[in-house]
Order: sequence, then C-alpha cells, then structure tokens
Amino acid sequence: MADQGNLEAPVAEVTAAWERIEQWLCARAPASAALLRPAASDADITAVEEAIGVAFPPALRAWYSLHDGVDDPEAGKSLWPAGFLPGDQGWYRLEQVESNYIMHTRDWEREPGRIPISCTPGDMWHGLYIDARPDEPSYGRLGRWTVDREPEPIPTSTLGWPLEVWLTEQADALEQDRCLTEPGGWRDEDDWPAVTVCGGLAWVAPGEEPPRPEGRILLGGGPR
Repeated sequence: MADQGNLEAPVAEVTAAWERIEQWLCARAPASAALLRPAASDADITAVEEAIGVAFPPALRAWYSLHDGVDDPEAGKSLWPAGFLPGDQGWYRLEQVESNYIMHTRDWEREPGRIPISCTPGDMWHGLYIDARPDEPSYGRLGRWTVDREPEPIPTSTLGWPLEVWLTEQADALEQDRCLTEPGGWRDEDDWPAVTVCGGLAWVAPGEEPPRPEGRILLGGGPR
C-alpha cells in the first residue's frame, strides 16, 4: 500500500528537479523550452481528476502545477523539440491526459488508475503513465503503455521509477553530460541526451545508424 505519511518530500523533489531541467533547457535547448506551457491551476488539475475519477499522486500534481505539459510545434516545424523526455516522449497537456485516459479505460478496456502522461509526438500508440492506484505498491511510479500490450513498469522487473526520482535522474544526466542511470545502477546507453540542429533536447541511442535526428550533438561527446 502507498505510504501516505509524507506527501511533502516528493513534491519538493519534483519542484527542485524540474527547476534544474528547465534551466538546462533554457540554456541549451531553447526550442524545447519554448514549448513549455504555463502552469496548470489547482482548479484545472481538479477538473481533470473529477473527469477521470482518479486523484493525481502528489508528485504528479506538483509537476502539472509547474507547467501544463507542452504545446505542439507550429505547423511545418520539427517535432523533435517536443519529445524532450527520455524515449522521445512529449509531455501531455491536461486535456490530453483526460482524453487519453478515457480512451485507454473505455476503448482499450485497460484497468483504471494508470494516468497517461506522454506519448511520442506524432505517434499516439505508446507512451508513459504514472500509477495512481493508492493501494498498489507501484503508486506514484512510472510505467510504459502501448496500444497492443498491457502496461508495464519502468524499469521492468521493478515497481517502477518514482516520478520525482526519474526527474531528478534526468537533471543529473543533463548536468553531467551522460546517459540515464536506472534504479539499481544500470546505465541505459540508449538514452543519451543530445541537442538537435533545431535547438531541442532528444534522448538517443549513440550507435544508431543512421543517426536520428540527423546532425545531433551528443552531450559530452557520447560514450567513451
């Protein structure tokens, strides 16, 4: 069962981690930073909670209290800057959270309680979720959803990555010019931060051929 005793620590961790990420984006990936939307209000978040019948975990509510996801790039612009979360993920706006949650639970008949928070820009078939089932040990943790199989935690064989810890690890990786390190110490060499030619952040596989996106610059020069 989720520990409801200390709700302040995850909120503080999300706020601190995101401040670091946003500072990095503004300095080194301005095209991604420019897509960040204004903060969602408490009323906006509560309206979505009521619409889907699920309360946001405190860390997720804190994240949306900083920004209501990202805007889509203007017509004709590259989608890369929008997918600046690991796995080429674009952070959902609250309206997308609501519509996709309803689609997952109604049309796909998935178990209620997993809140979708992202998908790959231009591709609605896979993305990330946060477990919002308070009686589950995976409460508040990250997972992956896809259209063709059941949701699974990230990393697999775990309870999932707590949202605040995931964001903190992104901030650390960006500041240290390195790939993500998963809980347990495993280095995910396929999630290496890079800057695109259009000024966005992307997380890429350094050895991919041909490189995607073309002209990317790996932070720190990539693996050594």
